[in-house]
Amino acid sequence: METRKCLACNKPVKGRIDKKFCDDYCRNNYNNNKEVDGAIIIKQVNNYLKKNRKVLQDFLGEHDMIKQSKIRLLEKGFHIKYFTHQYVNAKGNTYFFCYEYGYLLLENDWVLIVKREPK
Repeated sequence: METRKCLACNKPVKGRIDKKFCDDYCRNNYNNNKEVDGAIIIKQVNNYLKKNRKVLQDFLGEHDMIKQSKIRLLEKGFHIKYFTHQYVNAKGNTYFFCYEYGYLLLENDWVLIVKREPK
């Protein structure tokens, strides 16, 4: 007969055949640690999105749109691969948005920054 092991502490599990943990402490500890791993990633991505939004907002200021070098954005801590959504206009240009602030990648490492008002 095969001995089942606790998923949290690896000690033998006694009782029902479908039991996965030796006690409530191990079950709680296992589930809490599982949630922490996902929460760290979510928190990190949310921080990148908030940072990107702030950088775009700071560069745009009171303008409707502005061109800025990609290097300047990166120097301010902008993470180009993190965005909330994309928008493709009628010309086929893809804008990347961090909430209401967006950017269009242009030639020669320039970026067009825009703000889209919610409808």
